Amino acid sequence: MFRKFQYLLALARERHFGRAAALCNVAQPTLSNAIRQLEEELRVPIVERGHRFIKFTPEGEKVLEYARRVSGDFDALMQDLGALGQELTGQLRLGVIPTALPMVAHLVTPFAERHPGIRISISSLSSRQIQRGLDNFELDAGITYLDNEPLTGVRMQPLYSERYFLLTHRERIAGQRTDITWAEASAMPLCLLTPDMQNRRIADAAFRMAGRQVAPAVETNSIINIFTTVQHGPWSSIVPGQLLTLMPLPPELIAFPLVMPDVTYVVGIVYADRSPVVPAAKALASVAAAEKLASRIPQIVKDSLARHGIVWTATRTTRSGGV
Repeated sequence: MFRKFQYLLALARERHFGRAAALCNVAQPTLSNAIRQLEEELRVPIVERGHRFIKFTPEGEKVLEYARRVSGDFDALMQDLGALGQELTGQLRLGVIPTALPMVAHLVTPFAERHPGIRISISSLSSRQIQRGLDNFELDAGITYLDNEPLTGVRMQPLYSERYFLLTHRERIAGQRTDITWAEASAMPLCLLTPDMQNRRIADAAFRMAGRQVAPAVETNSIINIFTTVQHGPWSSIVPGQLLTLMPLPPELIAFPLVMPDVTYVVGIVYADRSPVVPAAKALASVAAAEKLASRIPQIVKDSLARHGIVWTATRTTRSGGV
């Protein structure tokens, strides 16, 4: 039965019998026959099919929900059994919002050192995809915003507070400036993340608080594309401070802290609040606490910003030395 559930989960992921079979390292007839046997055993139709996969039936969705729960419990059991031998084994499936990717290595590196028996899979996902992944037993943990949009059924551990900057060309800013208001930024041609990204929704809310609405000239779901588009085009962008740790800014670009309003949001670890807790997820949170990442990551960001001539404090961000 468990193997049939695994086939079903693969089909849900791929929505294609051939790709699902390849994912499970079996022939397509083997997977198809196993799902038909499961339908016979449960006496309900699970999959609507013609010459190809169409969709899951309402009964199939219920079976799929149960299969996810069973699979998640099985993974937790295997990790618990491994922990009895003093070493966790298995896999940590981690979903990370794109803006937190520059910081994730500071967490997974000490985690891997402490738990070498755990394979780590990192996926760049939106905050809503992370919530769905935890709910559907497809993720063990996530790194996402903790205090902007509601999170349900999760345990949380803060990592750092995110602050926001205008990334633009030096030639666009006249005079000696220490910061830029959101209202001023709204008048510039902007390249922003797509609306499915919570970071974009945070920026839109900040513009509204400043009495402005924006219609970006360019939208992208790629952080790297933000940098390249601003560097090589006529656009500016809104970026969180940790993205400025990715690479040195080219001479023609400059980053200014955004003020009026001063906006910060907490980013942290989330994992499902269910029993049993997935041991790898619990261990990840324990490593974050042991490594004191809640204080180390902000310091890493501050040091990186200082290299760009930006002095960052808990309540204020200023630029040293002018433009």
